[in-house]
Amino acid sequence: MTTILVVDDSPVDRAVVAGFLEPAGFTVQQAENGEDALVCVEHNRPDLVLTDMKMPVMDGLALVKAMRTSYAEIPVILMTAHGSEETAVAALHAGAAHYVPKASLQQDLVQAVTLVCDVAVTSRTREKVRSYLQHQEMYYQLGYDASGPRALIGHLQDALKQMSLCGESDLIRVGTALTEALANAIDHGNLDLDSSIRSRSTQEYRALGDERSRIPPYCDRRVHVTVRMTLTDATFVVRDEGRGFDVASLPDPTDPQNLTRASGRGVMLIRTFMDDVRFNARGNEITMVLTHRPDETRAA
Repeated sequence: MTTILVVDDSPVDRAVVAGFLEPAGFTVQQAENGEDALVCVEHNRPDLVLTDMKMPVMDGLALVKAMRTSYAEIPVILMTAHGSEETAVAALHAGAAHYVPKASLQQDLVQAVTLVCDVAVTSRTREKVRSYLQHQEMYYQLGYDASGPRALIGHLQDALKQMSLCGESDLIRVGTALTEALANAIDHGNLDLDSSIRSRSTQEYRALGDERSRIPPYCDRRVHVTVRMTLTDATFVVRDEGRGFDVASLPDPTDPQNLTRASGRGVMLIRTFMDDVRFNARGNEITMVLTHRPDETRAA
């Protein structure tokens, strides 16, 4: 069973988070600050750490940095509250794998934890690096197979490991970025789903997506993924067959206040975790570049 360490100085907030995670099948450990969390990790290693940002003794940012230094293979997800946005942005750059606004824990927490845990498990089962591999180019088409994106991301993580392009924690972060890019291409691109529907009702959002995936023109659309990897960088191009969008309408990724906005959250994570991100003029293609990251402890 997957174990989640919940770190928050509020016993009430820890209980609320546990109330969301335990019914979803997760085992929950608890710690009241970063120092206590590191002790828990040392003695009873969890699969994932879920931390608040503002805490006494050791806050969430310091915990993220310590985890990346000593336990890089364990992903950290942030819980962000109003007023902690700037620290959360710094924590994402320091090594956190994802974030969930506290205001939307009920709606988004289990999905975010499941996503990052799946990516982490996949990254831990990769094969050893093949040192003679100098570059590789790949092209894929995805339809609406629910397991397709996860399988593809696992395969691409294998390829990144083979090329020695990044370490364990960056593999998880890149996996998160690719997951967001594929989800955007499928949901907002090919299925033309509006984020406002998901903000209102996740069930309604998914039901509409399932319906559209079976009817024209949506059912005939595909996501095209082109990848080139060398010893110095990896380029991922994800293109959908939807109508595109106005790139200028995206929230400013440098504004910490946008952490709490559902719209554009995936793009903000992508821009944080990749070294270069570009969109085409139509808005139906994203190019993401990852440069060589040999050091697990370096700042992103």
